[in-house]
Amino acid sequence: MKSLDDLERAPISGMAPASDPALVPGPAPKKPVRDARVDVLRGFALLTIFIDHIPRNAPALYTLHNFGFSDAAEIFVLLAGYASMVAYGGLFGRAGTWPTLARIARRCLRIYLFQAGLLLATLIIVRIWMDLTGLTPRFGVAPLLQMGLLPGLLRGLVLNALPNYLDILPLYILLLALFPAIYFGLQRGVWGVLALSGTLWLAANVDSHLNLPNAAAVDDGWYFNPFAWQFLFVIGAVLAMAVRAGNGLLPWRNWAAALAFAYLAFGLLQGGSWTDWGLPDLRVLPIGPPDKGHVAPLRLLHILALTYLIFSAPAVRRLSGWHRLRLIDACGRHSLEIFAAGCLAALIGRILYRTFDTAWPLQLAVNLTGLAVMLGLAKVLDTRASPRRITRSRR
Repeated sequence: MKSLDDLERAPISGMAPASDPALVPGPAPKKPVRDARVDVLRGFALLTIFIDHIPRNAPALYTLHNFGFSDAAEIFVLLAGYASMVAYGGLFGRAGTWPTLARIARRCLRIYLFQAGLLLATLIIVRIWMDLTGLTPRFGVAPLLQMGLLPGLLRGLVLNALPNYLDILPLYILLLALFPAIYFGLQRGVWGVLALSGTLWLAANVDSHLNLPNAAAVDDGWYFNPFAWQFLFVIGAVLAMAVRAGNGLLPWRNWAAALAFAYLAFGLLQGGSWTDWGLPDLRVLPIGPPDKGHVAPLRLLHILALTYLIFSAPAVRRLSGWHRLRLIDACGRHSLEIFAAGCLAALIGRILYRTFDTAWPLQLAVNLTGLAVMLGLAKVLDTRASPRRITRSRR
């Protein structure tokens, strides 16, 4: 197993070091194989985000955030850094700098178009619902509608007004746009990049005013503070390097695993939704939930403990390839489309709950329909993509 010091001298994502003349004239590095753990975890995170994005939703009492400090958002962003390193880190070596930068720019544009489409669809659907029922939204796009439909849309399109539930894709766009700088920095020194990124995270936690403006927020800042959340993205990129150096696994250390399990147990006691579950409160410290918008230290340690156990256990890697998880895996492989479908399904759920209240038959219908739509779309997209993958493999 290699240390981070070794990684500073190692090629990233299969790229041959330029200092070795024997390797320079050789064939281009092969395209990396997808890590099933990343796609399965991302698929679970997307399904969970759909459930969590519906207030007063009974199944949301049993998602990840009820069993500790972190939730699906941390998983999504950390794995975005991991996937970016695997996809574009290797591409810098195979295709060169400018083609890779162009590929990243096209991906950023595609994510932005999805964000714009979701924003427009949400505003139209909510406006129609308001006209039909006479009700008004309590949050979400309410601040944008108060600005006026067109002004609110325009401010949303320039990412100056980010409504609730539609604020994670702008973060993804920003972080992906910064990935080339992160990548070249990691080539020069892993520890230096981690130190700089960690310093920005710490500064954002110390000074809440270190943020980007958001006209749709009470505190005038992005809910997912990019100065804090970039640390998870960078950690994900370094994780991809460490996993590759370890032949697919982080090094298992009994003491590290024991610490991780102990912290997760503490997180369960402290962060468990005991009263909502109808159980005695088992919290050991009189503190509130750690701040999500700035990835407070308790949340950061929680996701790091989970990440270490997941990526150091061979059993998890084997389980990720289980055929019964293929639809979850497909959700992760088509994450942008599935996220968009989940956002719209959650919007319909919120509207139905607000209009007709939260009787259990309606909750059952909303959750089953939303999950079925997301899984069904993943299957359709995967079926359409399979012939293309086969064609490329034969070339």
